Amino acid sequence: MAGVRQFDEDTAFADALEVFWRKGFRSTSMLDLAEATGVQRGSLYNAYGDKEEIFVRVFERYTGRFIADARKALDKPDLHDALVSFFTFAIRSISQGSPTRGCLSTKTAVEIDPDSPRLREAVQGMLDELEATVFEVLNTKEARAQLAIPPQQAASIIITMTRGIAVMERVYEDPKRLRQTASALVDALVPRG
Repeated sequence: MAGVRQFDEDTAFADALEVFWRKGFRSTSMLDLAEATGVQRGSLYNAYGDKEEIFVRVFERYTGRFIADARKALDKPDLHDALVSFFTFAIRSISQGSPTRGCLSTKTAVEIDPDSPRLREAVQGMLDELEATVFEVLNTKEARAQLAIPPQQAASIIITMTRGIAVMERVYEDPKRLRQTASALVDALVPRG
């Protein structure tokens, strides 16, 4: 039947995500995606047009899950504990696998071609949504009273730190070191009396 996809999109996107995460956007080919998903290249082209469209759709799904998991990590009654939990989640996310898979958004950000505004917009949208999620937790009356700096600045620093952690993980492959660094930042942002 014309126009009906002959493959399960959820499964194909999950398989494509693994390829993009392992190889990065630039090094992933349509052949790689076809092999990983079990969907012929022609069917992928017909359904999505090109690799960038597939990536953007896969990345949107990834972003939704990542933000939902970040919200769960931040859902703690104590602000200090919530931020430690958030960093623990972020570090666990990038240090899974062997070799570790790293951070998809940071990998993509580093590869962005100026001629690919959709990739920049996708990563920027994810980071903006993540920062807004953290800001929401920091911008309560109780949280503001505990923070050493204004909540918007703290949220921005926290998200910037997650990108730095992703880079340091690639270099040192030492989650304990990353947790210690994140803990030092949390202690500076939310000093214990």
